[in-house]
Amino acid sequence: MRIQRLDQNTKENLLEDLLKRSPNNYGQYEEGVAEILARVKEEGDQAIFDFTRRFDHAEISEETIRVTKEEIEEAYGQVSPSLVEIIRKALVNIRSYHEKQRRTSWFDSKPDGTILGQKVTPLQRVGVYVPGGKAVYPSSVLMNIVPAKVAGVDEIIMVTPPGKDGKVNPNTLVAACEAGADVIYKVGGAQAIGALAYGTKSIPKVDKIVGPGNIYVALSKKAVYGHVSIDAIAGPSEILVVADETANPRYVAADLLSQAEHDELASAILVTTSEELAQKVSAEVDEFVKVLSRGEIIQKSLDNYGYILVADTMEDVIDIANEIASEHLEIMTRDPYQVMTKIRNAGAIFIGEYASEPLGDYFAGPNHVLPTNGTAKFFSPLSVDDFIKKSSIIGYSREALEQIHTDIEAFAEAEQLTAHANSIKVRFE
Repeated sequence: MRIQRLDQNTKENLLEDLLKRSPNNYGQYEEGVAEILARVKEEGDQAIFDFTRRFDHAEISEETIRVTKEEIEEAYGQVSPSLVEIIRKALVNIRSYHEKQRRTSWFDSKPDGTILGQKVTPLQRVGVYVPGGKAVYPSSVLMNIVPAKVAGVDEIIMVTPPGKDGKVNPNTLVAACEAGADVIYKVGGAQAIGALAYGTKSIPKVDKIVGPGNIYVALSKKAVYGHVSIDAIAGPSEILVVADETANPRYVAADLLSQAEHDELASAILVTTSEELAQKVSAEVDEFVKVLSRGEIIQKSLDNYGYILVADTMEDVIDIANEIASEHLEIMTRDPYQVMTKIRNAGAIFIGEYASEPLGDYFAGPNHVLPTNGTAKFFSPLSVDDFIKKSSIIGYSREALEQIHTDIEAFAEAEQLTAHANSIKVRFE
């Protein structure tokens, strides 16, 4: 891996380099996405069937687009019982974590007859997108469905592209069944997002779409925002490791590569105060790449967006970490909790040498759907909050309103909204 001293010039070049990975910079795909969405909106099912034949080389129809109980039973026969048991163990942790995020309605009443409150209501119908291209991620199925179930969403619809045989990967089906998907449709890509956003004869319109996907999925979610809500526009995966001389270089190298293997656009960065650690991590990375199964993808990722930055002080390390606002941030320092208190921007923070990033991906419980490309400065991980909405509650007695009605009328008249003022005034004529 390339090793650089961290200075102002390096910092500016790095941040500019990382921004190139943002889905907002892939405008050349937007025209194609818009065309797909327009056809789905106009032609419904027929457009879905045509695009699935074209992009996934699979034949689906109104009779076969929905996954049947028989197909799910068949999937259970193809997945090892040990994996099913692991999925169930992970579900316990994921569900337990998200149950702590539940919100409840509240009301505050006063003796004068004033009632104020907030009513929390789950979304009625949510669409979950699950990729099915280069890799299959049953863990993402769990992470997207569980918070929706905990929130109390009435209907969870999952969409995922079929294989050439018209079937869905059995691991994906089992994970969806275990997590609690209500219905699963065999459709992927921008056409799936269009179907969820606009509704077709086979697929009902949803209130919100969540889940990761390729650039076409990301751009189509961006395009339909407003017709429906979305979680976020996900970019390529990324990891930032903050370390000092006490870190284990082999652990650091292994963790960097756990994200670099996702795809060529993934980013893996180490920021450290130790030149010696930097050299050792670089050497460990070279050795790992030789033996890991996705070595070619890893090497391209490291060549494009892999960095080892050597800083003068831990304050400089923390500063660049907050600027990058990484999706995953690992802290391997002498006092990781002290460093953690100074981290302002990160999707998920992993503390200590035994809290490696895959722990969060699969098993610990916190959601692994995280903000990318610096959006951790203003976005949060997927949570139960993403699947609820809040309504304000206002109730006043005549006596309570009488004490303030002239103030409201004056406020409205100051804005030249006389009908607003009149709405209050008529109650005290």
